[in-house]
Amino acid sequence: MNKTPRIRIPPEVRQYVFQRDKYQCQSCGKTELETNLSIDHIIPLAQGGQNDISNLHTLCLTCNQAKSDKTDQRFRRHFQS
Repeated sequence: MNKTPRIRIPPEVRQYVFQRDKYQCQSCGKTELETNLSIDHIIPLAQGGQNDISNLHTLCLTCNQAKSDKTDQRFRRHFQS
C-alpha cells in the first residue's frame, strides 16, 4: 500500500468538516468549548487513506495524538469495499 502525500487542508474544507461534525470530537465527544479541535484522516495517509473530505473528521488534540497513524475501527466500516 502506498502512502498518500500530505497536502495542506484548505481553510474552507476545515470549516466545512468542523461544521458537519458540529464542532465536536468524533471520538470522545468534547466540544470546541472544552478542548482544541483538529482535523484528522479517518484512514491515515500512511495506510493509503485519501485527502478526500469523506476521509476527514474532527478530533480533539488528545484523541488525535492517541490515534496517531492507526485506523479507528469505529469509522472503518464506512470505507470498506
